[in-house]
Amino acid sequence: MSDKIIKPWGYEVIIEQNDKYVMKELCMFTGKQCSYQYHEKKKETVYVVSGLLRVTFKESALILKPGESVTIETYTEHRMTAIETCTYLESSTPELDDVVRLEDDYGRV
Repeated sequence: MSDKIIKPWGYEVIIEQNDKYVMKELCMFTGKQCSYQYHEKKKETVYVVSGLLRVTFKESALILKPGESVTIETYTEHRMTAIETCTYLESSTPELDDVVRLEDDYGRV
């Protein structure tokens, strides 16, 4: 596994990165959230391992429990928020820098 990459909401570890896909393990701490964002090329699937994760979209939201997943298509505005500290896996296409931030709690817009 790769080194832990510290983020303002928790951390991520890149498990595998190649020209076809990326697999990450992410930990998000209670009450923290990532940017409200979308991707122009990247498609991702999120699978919750532990905790509770809210995934907010433009006009809806869902709460994922351990064993549940969602796939987020390109150009879909979304944000993940930890209802309680959670660990989740993210499998995506390889475009790691493809993030268009619309809102950000940490000044990264």
